[in-house]
Amino acid sequence: MFKKILIANRGEIACRVIRSAQAMGIKTVAVYSDADDGAVHVRRADEAVHIGPSPAAESYLIIDKIIDACKQTGADAVHPGYGFLSENQAFANALDAAGIAFIGPGQKAIASMGDKIASKKLALDAGVNTVPGHMDLIEDAEHAVKISGEIGYPVMIKASAGGGGKGMRVAHNDDEAREGFQSAKSEAMSSFGDDRIFIEKFVVDPRHIEIQVLADKHGNCIYLGERECSIQRRHQKVIEEAPSSFVDEELRKAMGEQAVALAKVVDYHSAGTVEFIVSSDRSFYFLEMNTRLQVEHPVTEMITGVDLVEQMIRIANGEKLSLSQEDVTLTGWAIESRLYAEDPYRGFLPSIGRLSRYQMPTGKNVRVDTGVTEGSEITMFYDPMIAKLVTYGNTRDEAIDEMGRALDAYEVKGIAHNINFLNAVCAHPRFRSGNITTGFIAEEYPDGFGGAELDEDAYQKLVAVAVLVELRHCARSKKNVARKAGADWIVSEGREKSTAVRASDVKGGIDVEIDGRTIAVRSKWMPGKRLVKSEVNGQKIIAQLSLSNGNVCLTHAGAILDFTVQRPEVAKLAELMPVKVAPDMSKYLLCPMPGMIVAVHVEEGEEVKAGQALAVVEAMKMENILRAEQDGVVGAVNAKAGDTLAVDEIILEFE
Repeated sequence: MFKKILIANRGEIACRVIRSAQAMGIKTVAVYSDADDGAVHVRRADEAVHIGPSPAAESYLIIDKIIDACKQTGADAVHPGYGFLSENQAFANALDAAGIAFIGPGQKAIASMGDKIASKKLALDAGVNTVPGHMDLIEDAEHAVKISGEIGYPVMIKASAGGGGKGMRVAHNDDEAREGFQSAKSEAMSSFGDDRIFIEKFVVDPRHIEIQVLADKHGNCIYLGERECSIQRRHQKVIEEAPSSFVDEELRKAMGEQAVALAKVVDYHSAGTVEFIVSSDRSFYFLEMNTRLQVEHPVTEMITGVDLVEQMIRIANGEKLSLSQEDVTLTGWAIESRLYAEDPYRGFLPSIGRLSRYQMPTGKNVRVDTGVTEGSEITMFYDPMIAKLVTYGNTRDEAIDEMGRALDAYEVKGIAHNINFLNAVCAHPRFRSGNITTGFIAEEYPDGFGGAELDEDAYQKLVAVAVLVELRHCARSKKNVARKAGADWIVSEGREKSTAVRASDVKGGIDVEIDGRTIAVRSKWMPGKRLVKSEVNGQKIIAQLSLSNGNVCLTHAGAILDFTVQRPEVAKLAELMPVKVAPDMSKYLLCPMPGMIVAVHVEEGEEVKAGQALAVVEAMKMENILRAEQDGVVGAVNAKAGDTLAVDEIILEFE
């Protein structure tokens, strides 16, 4: 067995590999850039080697630096994690030449499957169902338009070396094909150092379902069921689950056998994933094969009991698989939510900053894979995913319920994050029904995310919780509120909605009357605690609490409710207070996130039309096109390509 493994990656996946390696008694080596000095994965490894500046292109992507780190520490094997160099054939070749084991597949598999164009040709020749498309490289934007027209819109424009949603665009017409080609090409070069592009038919209303395979160097290959990965935004997976509510045993067997057949064609050994697009009639098409560990591998581990990282290490060491296809059983249900440093209330724009508070949920059916801790810095240099929250249940509904409770208890402060959005998706009736496609987010949130909407029952329960919080604060400050005899209160959300309630103190909590209905709130919560854990009419409810300017702000199930709890006479006077008017910022184009200006497409004095592309900002390896919201004339250009801006810095001014 290997004596020491270097993990050529960072963040949560580096911590994940370290955990399995150390459990096997194997020493580990972390590598880190300037930005990751002191990071969690660095502290958890047995040794750590600094490999360069913060940008990945100057550190984590430099093959020679990784090999030098192996030589410095005596590491005899490398686990690449995912992303970065995980599917880089040159990296595998360099390790082989240096006599260092690569914990992954052989070079043949990486070469043929890591290239999406080559993999589709090979799959087609092997009799695997493939999506119609143009498998040769696209020369330029006009060539992209020509090919797209021949295939028929809509089409998917994709980077050959892509992955993780990078270098992918959907085009519905010629203009989108031109723009999509340029964006995908630029993004692919920035992320992978390879700007080759191909185009294929975009399957309407598809599901994204993938098969996990495991193969050794002795000709044994099995599949470990499927993962449903249809909840995506901009082709980036957001929520995954295993198994899929859509897949029956017959379909699972058909997809699994094709995945195994493809793996055997390329002499695959290690853990790998064959991804399929599945239509509503259960026909399925090969999408790509990821010759590495997947981000969403924990859900497979939860329902099979197989440690995929351990299996990868054992296979790389030449061991035979310890289980056969007949040994694979799928038990229960697991769901994974990806926690991103992004602001769903501002179009999911990336967010950076220091984690001033970071408290993870716990429980026997809860798993958190993360690479950060309280005080960690989230920078603009890397992918915005900072953690994966995984929950398990005997049934899909149980796993979803557990996910909701865990998300309610996940405390993150200091950056914008998508926890409320994840919670809203998990509680969405369509998601709970299992009737999902890759278009779910675009269809259910066409205007973006503005917070979850609670039904009246859930809303009134949160009103009652807010009253409990206010009463206990009053008790702490010894204010006279006549609790035992019953007292009237007005619970307001601004001037839009007010609820009249009567609250009475009872043992262990309060009873709240709303519209003739009694809501019983029982809780041990006391001032100073950030989580309000209650039983409300017998239902367990967790809400995060923040207090400001006398308001009780509760966050629960993806909704943020900013309550003012006042006595009726005070509420009446509050209605007379003037409302502050927000300043008019329509004459400015502001940088919506911290990032680098890739391009400014207009000049001073130029007339622009609504929808016109004005500038491109790159942050966390993704390019974002900023467009004009209305017609106007550019009055001043305050930024140029190459400039690094903070959030809300002015890029353009309009006359």
